[in-house]
Amino acid sequence: MSATLVAKDLAAGHGDRALFSGLDLVVAPGDVVGLVGVNGAGKSTLMRILAGLLPPEHGTVRLSPPTASVGYLPQERERRADETVAEFLARRTGVAAAQRALDTATEGLVEGRSGADDEYAAALDRWLALGGADLEDRAGEVAAELGLAVDLGLPMAALSGGQAARAGMASLLLSRYDVFLLDEPTNDLDLDGLERLERFVAGLRAGTVLVSHDREFLARTVDRVVELDLVQRQVRSYGGGYDGYLAEREIARQRARDAYEEYAGTLTALRQRALTQRAWMEKGVKNARRKASDNDKVGRNFRTEATEKQAAKARQTERMIERLEEVEEPRKEWELRMEIAVAPRSGAVVATLRDAVVRRGGFTLGPVDLQIGWAERVAITGANGSGKSTLLGALLGRLPLQEGHASLGPGVVVGEVDQARGLFLGGEPLLDAFGAAVPEMTPADVRTLLAKFGLRAAHVLRPAATLSPGERTRAALALLQGRGVNLLVLDEPTNHLDLPAIEQLESALAVYPGTLLLVTHDRRMLEAVHTTRHIHVEAGRITEQPGASAS
Repeated sequence: MSATLVAKDLAAGHGDRALFSGLDLVVAPGDVVGLVGVNGAGKSTLMRILAGLLPPEHGTVRLSPPTASVGYLPQERERRADETVAEFLARRTGVAAAQRALDTATEGLVEGRSGADDEYAAALDRWLALGGADLEDRAGEVAAELGLAVDLGLPMAALSGGQAARAGMASLLLSRYDVFLLDEPTNDLDLDGLERLERFVAGLRAGTVLVSHDREFLARTVDRVVELDLVQRQVRSYGGGYDGYLAEREIARQRARDAYEEYAGTLTALRQRALTQRAWMEKGVKNARRKASDNDKVGRNFRTEATEKQAAKARQTERMIERLEEVEEPRKEWELRMEIAVAPRSGAVVATLRDAVVRRGGFTLGPVDLQIGWAERVAITGANGSGKSTLLGALLGRLPLQEGHASLGPGVVVGEVDQARGLFLGGEPLLDAFGAAVPEMTPADVRTLLAKFGLRAAHVLRPAATLSPGERTRAALALLQGRGVNLLVLDEPTNHLDLPAIEQLESALAVYPGTLLLVTHDRRMLEAVHTTRHIHVEAGRITEQPGASAS
């Protein structure tokens, strides 16, 4: 059915810390609204409020019609150990919950409960609308189309990372909600998955609100942007798509700066004029008193009149100051200022694989012959499950080879942001986990460095594993600044990073002089980061692609 979601005057916060207020939002059928803001601005909080999972501190959310279905599909960090692929798909599409409601209503019919007929009819309508009748058949077709060649009765926990990403994509393609709320749907998707997701969103007749840090995906899908500005405590809406939002936001910020500078300049000039006029008036009073015995009546009257005129001018200037419309100074936004500390250069040959073969379960990488030289900047691309992360593990000597040889060159110091952000997944506080990786830094220096990456007192004493994926990513990036490296290995570094942090990472990479291995599906990052080689991985085999970015 066609449905409209209407949010009016919403407000939310964490404890005494306000996130947003006065938020109005209408999502009509076919609308695609992009929700943007720095990490911690309240995007996921707002999504949960719109989904009805979290009450707002103020305001209302309503659906028209009230029986419409809302699908909130957040990025799930962990797979449920006791859930099969089929059960995962049924849960994410809403069919599992609809089936339980239908079963309960059926029991009511059998027991002859009052109102059971209406309850059953409503439950059946919802189950049918969500696609429960043919979900099993459609699931098999979509899984095959996505290359998810596994038994749907297999536990989700048994899937590889690439297979789990395809299962997540399948759950989206199978969904038939009236309103979609998509929180980070692009994470872990390869280029084929991104293109499928774009086609899916573009073809929806339902209204959609989505959160994503993939700039190209936003540019290709959204027709409106809502920005949660944590610094200014404001909510702004922009039409014209994502690129239009970027241009309009910059114009608005420049206008705000210009307006404040004009106000500040006028205020300073008026205050200076008032001070001067008061000084002249006080000087006139002193002169009048000094010459009070002067028998020159005309001169005395002239000095008195001049003093009164200066006093009147000073009062007039002060009234102008009072009437001047105040313009609030735009708050300076917190910005991640990232640098990558550089170790002394390594030897000419950084890493080598010769006839290397890695076998992991039923997957085989290789044989691979590859040599990485000093200061080469290598982009590594390929579909999920093709072997990109396995290739990195083999190059770094982290994975055992069944055949062949692997070696790192002399003087190589590796700095890595792995796809799982595994360095900060333990139970020890972040301060201790980070300090163990940089033992030469004092705890005070560790706190200072982490604070530069937005990780403050509330974060550093928490168990590292309890941090959000975005916070653990920033901790991994902070480590690159805390210790010198000359081989930088980044495996999907933009996952969970907010847009300003991605831009800062790109700026840091632009001046990094060492060797770089970059695995990413972020199309704008591939365009923005200068690379000298492009290696493509497919089904465990590597090929050297012609051309590299010239950014």
